[in-house]
Amino acid sequence: MLCLDTYALIEINNGNPRFAGLMEHDFVITNLTMAEFYADIYRKYNEKTADFWHRKLSPFCKAVPRDILIKATKFRIDNSKRNLSFFDSAGYVYSLENSMKFVTGDKEFEKREGVLFLK
Repeated sequence: MLCLDTYALIEINNGNPRFAGLMEHDFVITNLTMAEFYADIYRKYNEKTADFWHRKLSPFCKAVPRDILIKATKFRIDNSKRNLSFFDSAGYVYSLENSMKFVTGDKEFEKREGVLFLK
């Protein structure tokens, strides 16, 4: 099972062939990641396009429990030199806690355990 981050979703939207096949696998998206992706699409395009992606991806969205949010907060603080976003930290910890691969192209995660790094 894969857990897609915003980077992966943006690359899927952009038609990057390295990311296109991800949607053929079993995957989840945290609600936090979906919100960040929605904001990016809304900002770059418009509400109609953001709503399209939201409808398309909603069946794959999962809530992040509070205990994982707390762990993600600690992870982000403990790795403050890496300048990680809270959204990415939450997605990464969520994926670890649920035995999933965290899919990203964010260089800050390139050598981390449990990451499928695509550039």
